[in-house]
Amino acid sequence: MAKKTGKGRNASRSRRKPSSATSAKALTSAIRRGNDRAAEVFADRVSKNRRRTAVVKRHVNAARSRGLVEPAVAESMLARNSAGTLVAEGDSWFDYPLYDILKNLDDNYGYEIHSVAHRGDAVEIMAYGGGQLDDFARCLEQVLRAGTVPKAILLSGGGNDVAGDEFGMLINHKLSPTPGLNADILEGVLQQRIRFAYATILSAVTQLCIRYLRQPVPVLVHGYGYPVPDGRGFLGGWGPLPGPWLEPGFREKGYDDLTERIQIAAQLIDAFNSMIAQLVAQPEFAHVHYIDLRPDLSNKPADYKRWWGNELHPTARGFDAVTARFADVIAKLP
Repeated sequence: MAKKTGKGRNASRSRRKPSSATSAKALTSAIRRGNDRAAEVFADRVSKNRRRTAVVKRHVNAARSRGLVEPAVAESMLARNSAGTLVAEGDSWFDYPLYDILKNLDDNYGYEIHSVAHRGDAVEIMAYGGGQLDDFARCLEQVLRAGTVPKAILLSGGGNDVAGDEFGMLINHKLSPTPGLNADILEGVLQQRIRFAYATILSAVTQLCIRYLRQPVPVLVHGYGYPVPDGRGFLGGWGPLPGPWLEPGFREKGYDDLTERIQIAAQLIDAFNSMIAQLVAQPEFAHVHYIDLRPDLSNKPADYKRWWGNELHPTARGFDAVTARFADVIAKLP
């Protein structure tokens, strides 16, 4: 048998398990780090809950002064430190790392949030896939078992149905006889696929509320702001991280000028918002409130990065702005 070389002996030595003393030290360090993290999170939650208490008091007192809540209900809201219960279904605008609309409504406006939203979900999946709707029904049951009634249902969806791999199909090549958005394809995607999916999910959510509560609950939907297709994904879109979602389609079709991309993206968002507004104007959806977020997020080259963290998602400041729009509508609900 051949002798082990020095290299082999070193390799064998490097594979030895750490000593018990080293392992114990590492374990102690891990436990200490867990304790430190718990202290950091707890301190942060104490601070946010103080702010929440002040917000809830202002909200309840304002609602009571306008006659929107009975005194007994107001006292219950103050006791629970809650401005009301919201149930949400949707995409990444309701389920984004660190900050999103729902987190803001909880921390900054005092609402109790129950959510089945999942980043990346398309509205077609919400409507026909079954998973989110089943979870939504379960969520409603949990809320009712807790003795509360939702003040509103929040729905976010549609961005994932047009962004990503699908986006390139919506635009003609810049050198084609008809550059820009392809009107026929856009009509089919927006007015058929997405509109019918929205109608399905709105109808399903409404009927579930009627079955559980014997009446519809106000539903809030939105139509996104004007994005900037600059090629930025989540945290820059490095490696396996998501994004970009718009720039690859523009680049494939020959659009290199950012100003031109911004104009085409704005036309798409205008068409999307118009579709949503027209849909909720139907008599069947009289309880549905459409929120126009286009004025809240700038797409101007000079300052858009203050509002947009990447091609599809706002910055913390941007999410604050659109959350304020939601909170304004919710506060006016009976």
